Amino acid sequence: MRAATGGTILAWPLPHPPIAEPQAFSYAAAMSHVTWEFHAGEDTPVTVLPDGCRDVLIVSAPGRPPQTLLTDWDTGPRQVLVAKDTSIRAYRLRPGTVLSSDMLRAIAATPEDPDPVLLAAAERSAEMAALISLLAAPSAGLNAVARQAGVSGRTLQRHFRSQNLPSPDFWRQLGRARAAAIALAGPAPVAEIAAAAGYSDQAHMTRAFGQWFGASPARLRQDGARLADLLQPGLGNWTGEQISTT
Repeated sequence: MRAATGGTILAWPLPHPPIAEPQAFSYAAAMSHVTWEFHAGEDTPVTVLPDGCRDVLIVSAPGRPPQTLLTDWDTGPRQVLVAKDTSIRAYRLRPGTVLSSDMLRAIAATPEDPDPVLLAAAERSAEMAALISLLAAPSAGLNAVARQAGVSGRTLQRHFRSQNLPSPDFWRQLGRARAAAIALAGPAPVAEIAAAAGYSDQAHMTRAFGQWFGASPARLRQDGARLADLLQPGLGNWTGEQISTT
């Protein structure tokens, strides 16, 4: 994710998100976004994992005016640092939600009440969010989703570009990886999870995990903190319900 901070409130690049407990999130009534908060009592290192979402961050630190920032989509794991005494109130957008510059400025003007703007953005982006949900399903294919939308695969790709969204293949691959990673919290064998998620074999899934999460399936299964990160609301489990590949 990318966002200029104009100082040392947050180490570059910006964290997304710096918490590990799913219950720290609060869903908006319309499911347009979820809210989370974080305060760094000391310099806090964070591992960032891709989740298919963007966050609006209201960042505060002593002696500085609050900053309103919009994160970008992550394509792999990153290590970041949240500076001591930094407080963040954040609004995580549903995957596929597009927030214009005017909308971000409106939130910055009234950061205590962003819900009307976020709801409007979610409503405008509902079609793309629905397509992304289809693409994120295990074993989803570009052409099959395009047919459901009544267009060709090439037209669907152009539609994503016109909305300044990552390509359909980004959502398909990340959705498959997140579904398989979340399934690791259960007892199913890794090879079975790989097959259910649409990977050609276990080695194929291991390579994908290295790209997206920086760890093999076996290592990730033993890392409770990273698995908890993947259970946070994001691509494929936006309502907070665990993804299933079975």
